[in-house]
Amino acid sequence: MKRYEDKNWRDSMRIRVNLNNMMRENIGDNGLCRSEIDALPLTKSVEGMKLKRGAMKWRELPYNQDEVLTKIEACAEHIRNEFESFVVLGIGGSALGPIAVHQALCHPRYNELSREKRNAPKLYVEDNVDPERMAALLDVIDVKKTMFNVITKSGGTSETMSQLLIISDILHRELGDDISTHLIATTDKEKGNLVKIAEREKLLTFIVPDGVGGRFSELCPVGLLAAAVCGIDIRELLAGAAYMDELCSNDEVWSNPAYILASMQVAAMKRGCNIHVMMPYADSLKYISDWYAQLWAESLGKRYDNEGAEIYAGQTPVKALGVTDQHSQVQLYTEGPFDKVITFIGVDSYRKETPIPDGYLDIKDVSFLCGHTQNELIKAEQAATEYAVMKSGHLSNTVTLPEVNAFTIGQLLYMFEVMTAFAGELLNLNAFDQPGVEEGKNATYALLRKPGFDKKREELESAPKAKGEYIV
Repeated sequence: MKRYEDKNWRDSMRIRVNLNNMMRENIGDNGLCRSEIDALPLTKSVEGMKLKRGAMKWRELPYNQDEVLTKIEACAEHIRNEFESFVVLGIGGSALGPIAVHQALCHPRYNELSREKRNAPKLYVEDNVDPERMAALLDVIDVKKTMFNVITKSGGTSETMSQLLIISDILHRELGDDISTHLIATTDKEKGNLVKIAEREKLLTFIVPDGVGGRFSELCPVGLLAAAVCGIDIRELLAGAAYMDELCSNDEVWSNPAYILASMQVAAMKRGCNIHVMMPYADSLKYISDWYAQLWAESLGKRYDNEGAEIYAGQTPVKALGVTDQHSQVQLYTEGPFDKVITFIGVDSYRKETPIPDGYLDIKDVSFLCGHTQNELIKAEQAATEYAVMKSGHLSNTVTLPEVNAFTIGQLLYMFEVMTAFAGELLNLNAFDQPGVEEGKNATYALLRKPGFDKKREELESAPKAKGEYIV
């Protein structure tokens, strides 16, 4: 029996959400009142989540992928046995999710380990089009010993397709006509350019399910293949998501972790808290903040509500890392403006214990650390920062993982996804489109003279010209 099939183990791994330091009882006049939460359109939003459950296809990912999981696991085993490197070509959700899960669940120096210790290929996620970055990748990999996975649901993402053009050209020069042995596609089942290319090149193809947008796609083949290649138990990851789905099916908002987190954030937004800081106290969780930044910003940053009224909604996500950013940001969080909510993420049990040995016993400012562990130190630093933020009257909450494993990461990702969707209901906006992103894409197409974008190019050419007096 797998450990995640044991109810007692699952319950012992339940992540906890502590909202005390959001409330007036704890932090004083700047805190929220229960009445502020209860005044939100909670009942309507709960009903909206029920009605739209069928359209939120990402909510079914913990349950409906048995067949594709077997295919992913077989493919991953082949890649582990045959290749030295695995490269993800993608951007946005196609890259941020795989990076976050890999950092959370693999060795922190994964690529620097010997092959014997990794028992898997090195992983590279090429999530930008900086020309120096691609050149640097080609300096450190042998393309003949590398499997590439190109990921874009639309098949029209310029950044990803530019990466594919570069890599496919190299592969054709190195391997000849058949590049299917070194290239995998993850895309829509029927639509877009990548599916056409995959058919032409006879590529093994994984499908991004309908109704699963990029920022909600980590728990489908977009993220699961890279995770499986690196030896992560993807079934445990999905089991954690399923466990959280049960917790998030509670209609009582105050007992539903995702719903109450969303409600607190929306109430804070109405107070003018337009910044959300995510501050994990574990290096393994550092890139959860990057993944969350896209999820929260792209989903809720909307000009119009569902009735077309201008609302300019949204909350700016900010990434921080405990303890590192205690020395760069916490001064602002304790004595700066009351325009933020801070989410601390803590861990009960770290996967390693590092004792602090005796030394310099005659120097009291150093020797007080002796006999403790770095585990105790980081927990003390987190508790102290939470206290300082609370004492200063600034809003914060804490999410705690019993430990960092595939089950708890599955919970965490799924909870934040449901939280985001529920916040969209509370704000009466569409959390699943990104019209602002599309405007930038269209402008890029116009600048590069993509056919069909002549009017957009004319619009760009008629934009105000830069004045020399404002260029220094």
